[in-house]
Amino acid sequence: MACGRVPVPFRLSPAFPIAVALALAPTLAVLQFRGIAALTAICFAAAVLLARRAEGRWPWPPPGAALAAALALGGIVLASTLWAADPGRAAFTGLRFAGFVALGAAAAAAMRGVEPPHLAHLRTALLAGLALGIALAAADHLSGNLVRATVRGLREAPPHLYFGLKPAVSVIAVLLPLAVGMPGLRPALRGAFAVAGLGTALLLPAESAKIAAVLGLMLLLVAPLAGAWLGRLIGAGLAIGILATPLILGAILPRLPALEGIPPSAAHRVLIWDFVGERIAERPLLGWGGEGSRTVPGGRDTFDAAQLARYGLSLTSWQNFFDRPAAQRLPLHTHNAPLQIWLELGALGALAAAALALAMGALAARAGGAAMACLGATLMVGMLSYGVWQEWWIGLQLLLVVAVAALGAPSRAR
Repeated sequence: MACGRVPVPFRLSPAFPIAVALALAPTLAVLQFRGIAALTAICFAAAVLLARRAEGRWPWPPPGAALAAALALGGIVLASTLWAADPGRAAFTGLRFAGFVALGAAAAAAMRGVEPPHLAHLRTALLAGLALGIALAAADHLSGNLVRATVRGLREAPPHLYFGLKPAVSVIAVLLPLAVGMPGLRPALRGAFAVAGLGTALLLPAESAKIAAVLGLMLLLVAPLAGAWLGRLIGAGLAIGILATPLILGAILPRLPALEGIPPSAAHRVLIWDFVGERIAERPLLGWGGEGSRTVPGGRDTFDAAQLARYGLSLTSWQNFFDRPAAQRLPLHTHNAPLQIWLELGALGALAAAALALAMGALAARAGGAAMACLGATLMVGMLSYGVWQEWWIGLQLLLVVAVAALGAPSRAR
């Protein structure tokens, strides 16, 4: 604390709204995950305003490669209004993304002056929020989704409600390494969080989030041995993956064995990626424009028998799944972040995204093992699940960045 500075109560600290976000986000992920976007935006803005009040100046984020790359990505989306099929949606998405990133970066900058006692409250909020989210997700699943049905005013849970827990598992997976890797946590409590979080993730639907939960804890164990190189390797690996994804999938997909025995959702992803690869090849430099996944020609069509046969799938045995309206060639997004970037923004967007991956890897390397593990878990979810521009998913990632800015750096672990 600076000499002569008067301590502020926790409720007036910029850490307070971030503590609120960490405490509420896991529960909100169970009850209505889309609310995470509004929660994080409001809490980031409150943190910035409280930092302005406490410090007498705005918490401008320092210039850096990660912020520059993220804003460049938003700028490319905005520029794509010149060639996008839906320029209005592209413009709105680009402005919203860049604005959200700038707000999150300012909230992260606001954490620089947070006093050590307030950081302790922040840690408590993370642990309490994650514990409640884990318990609520498990209770909802074991009760046949009765918790979420009740919140929605339903007397019985419809079958489709089962899959609504996927975002909750994703939130658990990306926050778990930060909680388990928290300095000063008693070994028994550390182990209890690891077992409860991983066990709940494995129990619930969301295959990619399950993998992410396992990966995050594995990286947390490896981080002390690998040191800062782990973060740089994660960033470099993702950057290479982003740039090479169309080539990799183009080489692998035609050589896959018959998909008859895999889960329907996995088979659908393979068919989506095959379709997306064809569309990327048509516009490899600039793509189809921001949010082009919603408007790309042929994306709303379903797969015919010949397309299924290419992957050893029989229309007769898979008809119930692929005849559904949701089983389109491209339902809203690609279920793969690098492919969505390539499809919508082409090589130009892929270069910006690769630069962002390298910068985030470097930031995580400086922040320590828990940050690197969180980065790995987050990337695993993003590679296989949500759309790049989904507000709640962007908000969750930015919340993780802000939390790491406050808690993750080794110098602040005292």
